[in-house]
Amino acid sequence: MIAIRQRFPNAPAMKTAAAVLHEMERPLPYADSRPMVIEELDLDGPGEGEVLVEVKGAGLCHSDLSVINGSRPRQMPMVLGHEASGIVREVGPGVRGLKADDHVIFTFIPSCGHCRYCTVGKPSLCEPGAEANNAGILMNGAQRFSSNGQSYFHHCGVSGYSQYTIALPGSLVKIDSTLPFEHATLFGCAVMTGTGAAMNTANVRPGQSVAVFGLGGVGLAALIGAKACNAGQIIAVDLLDSKLEMARNLGATHTVNAKENNPVEVIRDLTHGGVEIAIESVGNATVLAQAYESTMRGGTTVAIGLPHPDHQFSIPAVTLSAMEKTVKGSYQGSCVPTRDIPKFIDMFHAGQLPVNQLLTDTIALEDINTGFDRLHKGEVARQVILF
Repeated sequence: MIAIRQRFPNAPAMKTAAAVLHEMERPLPYADSRPMVIEELDLDGPGEGEVLVEVKGAGLCHSDLSVINGSRPRQMPMVLGHEASGIVREVGPGVRGLKADDHVIFTFIPSCGHCRYCTVGKPSLCEPGAEANNAGILMNGAQRFSSNGQSYFHHCGVSGYSQYTIALPGSLVKIDSTLPFEHATLFGCAVMTGTGAAMNTANVRPGQSVAVFGLGGVGLAALIGAKACNAGQIIAVDLLDSKLEMARNLGATHTVNAKENNPVEVIRDLTHGGVEIAIESVGNATVLAQAYESTMRGGTTVAIGLPHPDHQFSIPAVTLSAMEKTVKGSYQGSCVPTRDIPKFIDMFHAGQLPVNQLLTDTIALEDINTGFDRLHKGEVARQVILF
């Protein structure tokens, strides 16, 4: 890997090794088509209000896979990676609250701190942050990666598949330096999104029945979140027996293989009419409809997954009023990262959130294409690149 060179005032750039996506929708297997290309890029030093971070861990998530396979179109070329942790190496002028050698977790929605959502405690809905993410730039309008004069796009203000990256303070949460990076990384997306959905969006109460559809890293994080809330019945739904076994080990009271059984019928039978809360983490409109059908009268369905923008979600409209059902979206687990990430880490240390069990494997940056093949096949919960 490329080592950081001596930094000097006004140094225009340093070198960094990064995994870059130039073209979406390359054919499977990715080990052969190699959509992610390892390149040596130029990275500008931190400007006003910016932070240089040495990335130590970066997770492979379905949100990254959705860009690779074209389900979430983005600008190219892009340095992917939105779930990451690392060490602050340098801060630009005007940065407060962070300094060199601080350990940090990235958040994939930068928070401006002053829009109408940030000011009411909903930074996951930050408007400038969403606009910047959609444009593939930092929230200050900058693009800090380049090669031979061509600018490269940022992913979610993070671009964690680079040995070094530039981020804004609103994308970083300082953490204790004792937390291993392979575990710290998981709090940036899987835990925040899944556990946050159970605790914040669904507000699971003791004894409530919960069904979780889809047992990737996010779905399993939702399951352990429901378990930490002392839910009653916890029903895990997936297509793979290996994932269902993981769910049982993490506290599921019942499991349903949706390839072999109709999950709606099984759940209604197990719960005598439906669960109080159904959480969908697949990003599939059909599965979301199943989750909705699996809730009882007065039940709540929480959608975590991100379907293709063209896909539509259809339900019998009358059930919303006649059955008092609720459908809620959850983005970034409805979290306030500076509040919730430290809380979730404390719960991990206390043994209430077995986040370490979500980690399937650690890999090298050079193995990223094979890693996404494994993720596509559903063979893993979470893989983390260790730099």
